[in-house]
Parts: sequence; C-alpha cells; structure tokens
Amino acid sequence: MKPFEQINRGFNSVFQTGKLSIGIVIPIEHYLNGPIPTMKDHLEKVKLVESLGFTALWIRDIPFNVPSFGDAGQLFDPFTYLGFLAGQTSKIALGISSIALPLHHPLHVAKAATSIDQLSGGRMILGVASGDRPDEYPAMGIDFESRGEHFREAFEYIRKVQEDFPDFDNQFGKVNGHMDMLPKAQGSKIPLLITGSSRQTLEWNAKHADGWMTYPKNLYQQNDTIRQWREMIAKDFNHDKPFMQPLYVVLEANDDAKPQPIQLGFRIGANYLLDYFHQLEEIGVNHVAINLRFNSMPMETTLNKLAEKVLDPIHSEKKELQS
Repeated sequence: MKPFEQINRGFNSVFQTGKLSIGIVIPIEHYLNGPIPTMKDHLEKVKLVESLGFTALWIRDIPFNVPSFGDAGQLFDPFTYLGFLAGQTSKIALGISSIALPLHHPLHVAKAATSIDQLSGGRMILGVASGDRPDEYPAMGIDFESRGEHFREAFEYIRKVQEDFPDFDNQFGKVNGHMDMLPKAQGSKIPLLITGSSRQTLEWNAKHADGWMTYPKNLYQQNDTIRQWREMIAKDFNHDKPFMQPLYVVLEANDDAKPQPIQLGFRIGANYLLDYFHQLEEIGVNHVAINLRFNSMPMETTLNKLAEKVLDPIHSEKKELQS
C-alpha cells in the first residue's frame, strides 16, 4: 500500500493507510422531532468523546436554518465553535464537513482554518464543498448554478494564499506578492477534503484534494467508488489519499441486534456494527464519522458502548498488527 502524505497532527492521526478510524458528528444528541438541537451539555459530551479515544469531531457549515433541509447542525458558526473546542480539547482532530466555499470569501476561510490549526497544535481538517441548499445562495447574492466554478476558484485561492507572499489573480481578488496572510498552517498546509463531487470531475478532485468524503453506499458500490478514486490518484502521485464517509447510527441495547437500514445508516447492535466496520476497512474506507442524531439510548451510554464494543476492539487489532 502507498502511504498517505503527512500533513498535520490531526490528518496524520485520523488517516492511516489500510486502517479505519472513527469520529463523531456534532451535535452529539438525539433531536429526531425537529431540525434544531438543544446543544445541552455539548462540551461535556465533546470531552467524553475525546477521553474515550475517538479520533475526530466533525461539525457542519449551515448558515441558515432551512426547515425543508431538516437539520440546523450545531447552530454555532463552524470556525468560532472549533476555535472554542480547540481550547477545550488536547488531542482529538477538529474537522469541518464541509464549508460551502461559494458562500464564503476564501481568504476568511483560509485565515480562520490556519488560526484554528495553530491554536489546536495542528489538529485542523477542512472539508470543503460546493453546497447543496439552493435557498441560501440568493440570500448571499450568489448564483446557485455557478457554484461549481465558484468552488473551484475558492479552492485554488485557499491553496495559493497559504504560500509565502503569493502572487495570483482570480475572481475572488488579486494578491500581488507584496503582502502575506498569517498565520501559516502548523504543518505543510491545511488539509482539504472534498465532499461529494462538489460539481467537479473525479479527475480534478483526485488531483487537487488531500482526501475525499462522500456518502455511504452498499459495500459493492463503495468498493467500486474507492477503486476509481485510488486509480485516479495513482496517475499523478506516488502517495495515496484517504477516503472517508459519514454513517447515521441508531445503536441498539442488544449487541446482537441485526442491522436494519435507515437513511444513510443503520439501526444496529454493537457486534454487527463492528463487523460492518471491518468490511469497510477491507474495501479501503479510512474513517467513518458517526452521526447519532436519531439514536434513542442515553448519549453517554451510547458513547461508552461504542467505545467498549467497537472502538476498543479496532484499536486492539491495530496494536496487534503493529507489534
């Protein structure tokens, strides 16, 4: 297997060649009956997730509560919230999945991301996307149908503005080489993971992204998706790039409860979930971000069960392979 590029502390801990790691999506609470979470005891839950050994926290960029979308996310601005969490945690990776780049000026995105990267000791992972909620674009004076072009230009701006005294010109502005954006990333750069296609070709995404996050599919389809991704990477790079996916989980009290499909996930017992994660690891998935929004058991009970029955066995297997 080809190794992954070493970028920063967060990226390197979450993405390891041939191995699966597990993160948690915020809000870490059950909010089935409406789009808005309470965010009650959110910091205590974040600290529990870190103490149990999950490798990453993931938050989303949702500028407006659009009722038809059905999910207001963590409510707080993603960069403000991650800045807060950077000072309240010490080792867990801090991920965004994903910033809708056309809705932000890329300089602000780059400066916020590098600031969090520095303040957290290199734990920032930046997911980026073209966005998929049409109602938000008119509110910000942006043409929804042009979001693919806006995304590509913003992505390239973020890459270039991290260089020392860069000199470039695109639709977001001209940087003339006589000024410099600070701070710089703690590692070689801010890792950029593209979500879905973001209205680009797979070839473009494989060439420019540091990793890919996309939706869960059945194992056969996901295996084929990962194969195409890695074949495309091999055309231009001597290193590999990671693949991750989210998964909605309703964890059953019965560890042997068989999986029942729900949207983008399963109602499932811990033993079957562990088996499923082994299958994902075999086909090349490097990270799963678990979303517990629909989970009905008490959240602390759920997190502890996930850690004991799923996370700890995976960690033990990794140690055995390394020894």
